[in-house]
Amino acid sequence: MYRYGSIAVASLVVPRRACVVERSPALSFTVTRGFAVLQHRDFTLYLCGRFLASVATQMLIIAVGWQVYHITGRVLDLGLIGLSQFVPFLCLSLFAGHAADQFDRRWIIVLCLSVYSLCAALLLGFALAKIAVVWPIYLVLAFLGMARAFQTPAAQSFVPNIVPVATLGNAIAVSSSTFQVATIVGPSIGGVVYAFGETMHGVQGGAAWVYGVAGTMLAASLAMMLFITARRAAFERTAATWDSLLEGLRFVWRRKPVLGAISLDLFAVLFGGATALLPAFTKDVLHAGPEVFGYLRAAPGVGAGLTALWLTWRPVTRRVGVQMFGGVALFGLATVVFGLTDRFWVAFLALVLMGGGDMVSVYIRHLLVQLETPDEIRGRVSAVNSVFIGASNELGEFESGLTAAWFGLVPAIVVGGVVTLAVTALWAGALFPRLRRLQSFDQLKDHS
Repeated sequence: MYRYGSIAVASLVVPRRACVVERSPALSFTVTRGFAVLQHRDFTLYLCGRFLASVATQMLIIAVGWQVYHITGRVLDLGLIGLSQFVPFLCLSLFAGHAADQFDRRWIIVLCLSVYSLCAALLLGFALAKIAVVWPIYLVLAFLGMARAFQTPAAQSFVPNIVPVATLGNAIAVSSSTFQVATIVGPSIGGVVYAFGETMHGVQGGAAWVYGVAGTMLAASLAMMLFITARRAAFERTAATWDSLLEGLRFVWRRKPVLGAISLDLFAVLFGGATALLPAFTKDVLHAGPEVFGYLRAAPGVGAGLTALWLTWRPVTRRVGVQMFGGVALFGLATVVFGLTDRFWVAFLALVLMGGGDMVSVYIRHLLVQLETPDEIRGRVSAVNSVFIGASNELGEFESGLTAAWFGLVPAIVVGGVVTLAVTALWAGALFPRLRRLQSFDQLKDHS
């Protein structure tokens, strides 16, 4: 369950059907289906730019993981890849959320993509220099984490500024679909490019090829973001006080459905970070190379992409709570199956199911956050949400690497899946039973 939650073609005009979902007495919105939202030029530009950035980011993760494991051969170092991004991300998230509410979100995204491009260039330079230590890579990843701290809340809160409220649900589903396509295409391309470069120039040469291609894609994404013309409505800026910085946390704490959804994602996925161990799993269990690693890394995106396409046409409007908990439970069960197999096709299928379960949870949680949050604090709430996502992703990677170093690769994966199932049962049965009983989004006002 690895998300850049928030980094995804041609414009398609599809007849739309709609069903009304009431969020509160102040707002009702229409969940449109299909790709009607692509009629909005700015959203289409944003979607294409996000897709290229997502593919590039997935390629970078593929190359960094394989390169680091080749240099050190230690599973703990795979966990440090996530930790090196999460620490600066955590430290800056509250300030980044405030910035997303005070400044032009488009320019924040543009600046962050510029830093991403610089990081890709630095990684390319390290690979060409054939470095034999990994600390410079971790340093670049720390800068990547800093940029992502600002990019994530700005991007998550940007979509409502470029589409009408009536198409927000459709925009989220389409955006999720393209992002999941990127998680399929990115690792696959990254693995193949890495294998080609490795054949031509060795392991470091393979990494260099991937970093070069990813940097080009990030530059193209940056150019597309510059062509977006939408602007936010006028708003009053406030000083960055501790009271304003903590407003997002207070808001999430008061909205129990939102708190339950994002905390479930944090604690369930924190222990189920099997994807962080894929380089070691591919080498030591499947005895395969970077191309197979790329296919496995893409597998969760296959499941998530297919599920997101289904949600584009059949958005969740009933039994919201049960479907969200069911998605996380499927993720945990598939993690256990993945850890117990030594066959490629079983591992691939388990990862596909993990991605499908993840997508259901992501879709529902993202709608909960966006529908419940006023635009003037959406950046700060998105920052809180991104911290939970970052903790489940990067901190989960570190936890996976640490437990694998302690208990062994396979036991760490299996135990992580079991803990995910236990957390799901605890949240559904004891801590947030009202969230489990949530039938539709129009009940949110009754649970706030």
